[in-house]
Amino acid sequence: MDATLGEMTIETNLKQFLLVLSISLSVATLPRIFSWFRQIPYTLLLVIVGLGLAFVDVRLVDLSPKLILSIFLPPLLFEAAWNLKWSELKQELLPICLYAIFGVMIAIAGMALGLNQLAGVPLTTALLIGASLSATDPVSVIALFRELGVGSRLSILMEGESLFNDGMAVVAFSFLVALPLGTADLSIPSAVFEFVRVVGIGIAVASLIGFGISYLTQRFDLPLVEQSLTLVSAYGTYLIIEDLGGSGVIGVVTMGLILGNFGSRIGMNPRTRIIVSEFWEFLAFFVNSIVF
Repeated sequence: MDATLGEMTIETNLKQFLLVLSISLSVATLPRIFSWFRQIPYTLLLVIVGLGLAFVDVRLVDLSPKLILSIFLPPLLFEAAWNLKWSELKQELLPICLYAIFGVMIAIAGMALGLNQLAGVPLTTALLIGASLSATDPVSVIALFRELGVGSRLSILMEGESLFNDGMAVVAFSFLVALPLGTADLSIPSAVFEFVRVVGIGIAVASLIGFGISYLTQRFDLPLVEQSLTLVSAYGTYLIIEDLGGSGVIGVVTMGLILGNFGSRIGMNPRTRIIVSEFWEFLAFFVNSIVF
């Protein structure tokens, strides 16, 4: 009886998943086929259709928020970092770091103040909500930038800040959770140490894996294997670093930067680089279509 019920649940979830996937991919391709729809960004069309599906109670498989992040976040982060040029990112590193640190703090304070004053939410709860929402993801904005041909500097600033703000948000959230419990250390050195620990674990582990894969791919020329290695490294890095208490987001970004700027240059021939880039472009489009 339990086995039959389990099979029916799986079949129902699979049908809903395929329905949502078919609708999402159809909507995402409309602007490519019909000229009228090109005036509307496909991400906006997906959001509208997603709201419609929510009203008729059609949804994907029920998953926990943590599992959803583990499934959908790594490929989006890796694809964005893979396409970022380190030479351009390095030139804007100072403003990106300022936005990622002080911008997150300002966002937390602004949201907390608004919720506290306008909605009457207790200040500690409002601060936690602000910390949860401050590390924004610019997937829809970047997609719109690409369609509109926005200048590269603005795209790099927006994308770079979003890739690095996770570390600050994690530290702020951990601190605010511990504050009402009386276990928070209010000293600045403690907060700095926690920030360095979270970010440092992510960068260190990802660098070790990224450079290891880069040198490994020098020893063979198998495009499908190298493509698979990038996929495994994106998910594996995220899960390992999260288990170690670091920032999986920072880790995947570091991994993508290393493989995109170093590994692809020393370990992949031009044909393989094109194959891998097209694979990640498709995967990002696929995941975006489902997420929205």
